[in-house]
Amino acid sequence: MPYGDVMLTISQDLVDKIKAHARADHPDEACGIIAGRDGEPERFIAMANAERSPTFYRFDSSEQLKVWREMDDRDEEPVVIYHSHTATEAYPSRTDVTYASEPNAHYVLVSTALEQFRSFRIIDGVVTEEEVRIVAG
Repeated sequence: MPYGDVMLTISQDLVDKIKAHARADHPDEACGIIAGRDGEPERFIAMANAERSPTFYRFDSSEQLKVWREMDDRDEEPVVIYHSHTATEAYPSRTDVTYASEPNAHYVLVSTALEQFRSFRIIDGVVTEEEVRIVAG
């Protein structure tokens, strides 16, 4: 059940952490999630790119299972799923759309090449860009 808004409201602190992770893993794509409750992004979780690739990312399956179980234990959900593009614009690739399996999540893409930070909803293969509102914190 999407939360209605076609907007991601996120703290500057979390934006900074995503961008820092993207820069740190460059030239490979970085990936991770921000867990939270009721659609509110709260807890930053950097994850390993199992592919260690500049053009593709995949969560390590054992790490993903551990993180999803931890979120369950804490009554959280994946509010933001993020990754970086290292040489192209921050827009979901066909592969990104294929792997998007959390209809309630905001899919954030950061382009380290173009200094872009964008958010999308991806539901049943349909990509919708949404506004990003950055708040203090």
